[in-house]
Amino acid sequence: MKLNARLYDLFLDQAQKVNVSILSLGLGYTAVTTSDGGIGMSYTYFGDKKSCMVLNKHIDYEGKSADQLLEKIKSDNTVERSMALALINALNYKKALKLPEDNTNEIMFDRFKIGKGRKVAMVGFFGPLVKTFEEKKVSLKILDESRGLSLKGNFYHDLANWAEVLFLTSTSILNSSTEEILAQAGEKAKTVMLGPSTPMVPDAFEHLPVHMLAGTVPLDKKMTLKAIRHGMGTPVLHKYSRKVFLELIR
Repeated sequence: MKLNARLYDLFLDQAQKVNVSILSLGLGYTAVTTSDGGIGMSYTYFGDKKSCMVLNKHIDYEGKSADQLLEKIKSDNTVERSMALALINALNYKKALKLPEDNTNEIMFDRFKIGKGRKVAMVGFFGPLVKTFEEKKVSLKILDESRGLSLKGNFYHDLANWAEVLFLTSTSILNSSTEEILAQAGEKAKTVMLGPSTPMVPDAFEHLPVHMLAGTVPLDKKMTLKAIRHGMGTPVLHKYSRKVFLELIR
């Protein structure tokens, strides 16, 4: 996909100058730390697991040049892409740390006029957001095939003709559906890419109708790595991180 290729090109020079320090492949999330002090996370996206081997082959990335792992953002293996996206977020760590916070989503809700009657489409089930949308009496339609929520055809029709705001999980980068989904969005729809996997990299999204990036930046590296090793998810990871946002000019 073009997005994955853009991410690779944007970070290749930097990746060639640093090493992977730690690669922690957790059941829920993956984390990577780099020799320049970076840390990044990504959802661990498992495909169909048919054996005890979830990777194409054994490669020890730790202590090696980060460009070897960066290459896997173009892999056909979703676990390898998960590791590479975590690396990209680690390489972007210092820039992401400087972004403004939005820990309560107040800024995001204000920017996209999230309130009564607002027509919101969501790809990926974000429990806390769904609860807030219900409280605000937002009109909400969700596509999450793992939960049996909506049919893709019906959802795409609503996305093209009905939705005013699209909340799109950045896990879509890992299953290579980001560009397919965004191609269905109507001209009036404003899009937020969100979740701990989100690469806070505006140049990567220049070719796509994305209006805000909302991601997660770890602050306590030790506890973040421990939580990931223990299979923890977003509610725990947020305790050791901060939520940041970046508005894109469109």
